[in-house]
Parts: sequence; C-alpha cells; structure tokens
Amino acid sequence: MNKTILILTLLISLSMNTFSSSYSPKIEEVARGQGIIWAFDFLPGGNILFTEREGRLKHLDLETKEITEITGIPEVETVGQGGLLDIHIDKKLQVFLTYSARDSEAGLTTAVYSARWEDMKLVEGKTIFIATTKKNNEGRHFGSRIEESSRGNLFITVGDRGEREYAQELDSHQGKVLRITKEGEAVKDNPFTKRKGTLPEIYSYGHRNSQGIFYDRSKDELWINEHGPRGGDEINLVEPGKNYGWPVITHGREYWGPSIGVGTEKEGMEQPLYHFTPSIAPSGLFIYSGKMFKDWKGSFFSGALKLTHLNRLYEEDGSWKEERIDTFGKERVRAIKEAPDGSIFVGTDSGRIIRLFF
Repeated sequence: MNKTILILTLLISLSMNTFSSSYSPKIEEVARGQGIIWAFDFLPGGNILFTEREGRLKHLDLETKEITEITGIPEVETVGQGGLLDIHIDKKLQVFLTYSARDSEAGLTTAVYSARWEDMKLVEGKTIFIATTKKNNEGRHFGSRIEESSRGNLFITVGDRGEREYAQELDSHQGKVLRITKEGEAVKDNPFTKRKGTLPEIYSYGHRNSQGIFYDRSKDELWINEHGPRGGDEINLVEPGKNYGWPVITHGREYWGPSIGVGTEKEGMEQPLYHFTPSIAPSGLFIYSGKMFKDWKGSFFSGALKLTHLNRLYEEDGSWKEERIDTFGKERVRAIKEAPDGSIFVGTDSGRIIRLFF
C-alpha cells in the first residue's frame, strides 16, 4: 500500500467514527479486567456499584480507581444468560438487585433482592420477589431490568425464557413488565389485579426479552427496549394493561428465515416507537437529559451487543434517525447510564467501564 492510499484509508476510517453532533466527547477508561459488566448505578458522591453476570457485586471509587468486591449478595444461578443482573439504588440507599435464581416450582427464574447499603457492604438482605414461570431450566431470556417510578414502586422486566407462547398468557410472568412495591407485593392499582386467573404483578405483556428500561419522571412515561429474533428489536412506550404482541406480531423473523406469527400488525396489539431491523441486540436504555451534551437532549441511548456500539436514536425533521457511536474497539456494550453530572458511562462484556464526557 503506497503512502497516498494509506492516508486516504486512515481518513475514511476516522470519518466512520465521527459524531453527528457539533462536538465529539472525550473518552476515559475508568476500569478494565472485570467480568461481564451487566449493570451499574451511582452512589451519593458519584462512585459506582456494578454487577458482574458471573455473580459478583463490586464498588468502583472513581477518584482512586480502586475496585472492591461487596459482600451480602444473594445466591445466584449463573447459567447461560443468567447470573447477577440489574441494580438500582434508591434515595435511602436501599439496593435492589435482579438475578437468576433456582425455585422449586419455577426451575430457573428471575428474582429481586433487597438490601441496605452500609459501611461498604450489603446488610439485612432478602429476596422480595420470585417470578412465577412455567418450569424451565434453560439459561435464556431472563430479562431483566429494574427501574423506580415517581411513586416509589419498582418496574421489573422478565423475558419469555425462550418459551414464546407464555408471553401472551397472564398466569405467567414470562414476557412481561411487572410493577411491584419495594416489599415485593403487587401494586394495588395494577391493571390485572381484579381479573380472575391472572397474576396481579403484571403491568404489560407480549414482550420477548427486555434488557433496557427507563422511567421518564418529567413525563411519567415508562420506556423499554427489547430483543427481537432476527430483526425486530424494539423501543416501546409501556402503558398499563397493553399487549405488545410477541409472538403474534413482530418485525423480526425466525433465525432460519420463516416469518413469525400473523405479521407486523394486529388489532389490540401495540406498535413500537422504533424497530431495529437488522438487529442491534439492545441492552440498557435511557433518555438523555442534555445536562452535559446539549445536542443530545431527548435522545434515546441503548447499548448494542451484536453491533458493538452505543446507539443514539433521535427525532429530526419528523423522522427517527440513528447515530452509531463506535469508539470502544468493537466492544459488546451491555450497561449504559447517565451519571449525575451528565456524563455517560458504558460497561462492556470484556469487563471495561468507559466514561464519555465533554
């Protein structure tokens, strides 16, 4: 390759990694060499608690970069896609974890654990909720994300566990978004509490495997992203009692080619705000505040496992557009969150935590 061709190749490569905004963020690696980082949340003062799918909870001091393993977590079944999954820290320093657990009736299922953060450890921990599923020992589609509403209740996503038909059945938590109290009980005004033969924790149904959730407090709106099969990953505005269609309708197909269900639409079933076809395999979700990156205010951010980038979805001139931010070295981006100062943190399957700031 001669010098002119080499220079042109480098320029083309650099242009593919540019940002559509009027600026490019600075990038700082704050941790590396960890396990599969599934999720993180911020403590007062800005330090991070993060989960590793292998079954570890760790504390990251952002000033010293010291990482400490935390005790007091539940017993986790690490099978396939299961393990220690999401984390949420509330204002009173109560820590909520979702994880895959083994239950005598459900087999492997998704559970919620609650404990108090005190002196660099979890104390008074207990499992407050175990999802009711048809007995299943497969390591697929646990969900599982957790988010708190303005009323102090918890939204939990549970995947269909690889048994798609149960996403439409209301006597199972598979393929659902649930709403529970911080004590693990169904919220009294959930949409199906008075319907015979249904599980009262169900908030919405017809989901495949949601690995991103965000509650927009300014609008009282709940958003999720979820994995489609081959194509048809979705971003959905979740409303109580609504049916989001899986597996009756989908914009995706079977991995080996055939269509699924009756098509892409059916009366009584909701359409996504946006679908990714081909799939990006989204994980993590938030709507950006604009606190640090003004141009990005109101954008949806998702990690991408398959296409290994940070995905920005934004509306412009009446249509939705994507910006694929690929500056992490082709990393599977699984955990994303906006920090209190407006910077963006990204966690990868290779065990890195990266900060984007301006």
